[in-house]
Amino acid sequence: MELKTVPLEIPDGVNLILGQTHFIKTVEDVYEAIATSVPQMKFGIAFNEASGPCLTRADGNDEELKQLAIRNASAVAAGHIFVAVMREGYPINVLGRIKDVPEVCNIYCATANPVEVVIAETELGRGVMGVIDGFRPKGVETAEDADHRRAFLRMIGYKR
Repeated sequence: MELKTVPLEIPDGVNLILGQTHFIKTVEDVYEAIATSVPQMKFGIAFNEASGPCLTRADGNDEELKQLAIRNASAVAAGHIFVAVMREGYPINVLGRIKDVPEVCNIYCATANPVEVVIAETELGRGVMGVIDGFRPKGVETAEDADHRRAFLRMIGYKR
């Protein structure tokens, strides 16, 4: 077995969800989960099949984001993973609905940070071991940092 990391492409203003699933209808079901949660969200989805023709299946309402999802899923190259990329909304707006999709098994990350996917590769194929999402902590939050966090969450409408 060989361990390696694969960096994902996340342009400015884009958020990404990486997950594991198990069935060909994932692309359609995740599409519906996103579109019915945040209709104005622009997104692309790609899913790697792990049997049959082993294709990367894709959909979305934005061609650029659809191609970005395909590039990321193809770079990971592990079966039964999906990548959803989005603009004009955030993972927090759709994550609950995506988790409710019956074939979704696991969510590895939902982020706009730099991400590296930790891959194990064998003769059979590749599997996702986990992710490295963002950077190391630089310290512990101070009272001033906590005030800033609370103010920020209220400014963007997530808290009252």
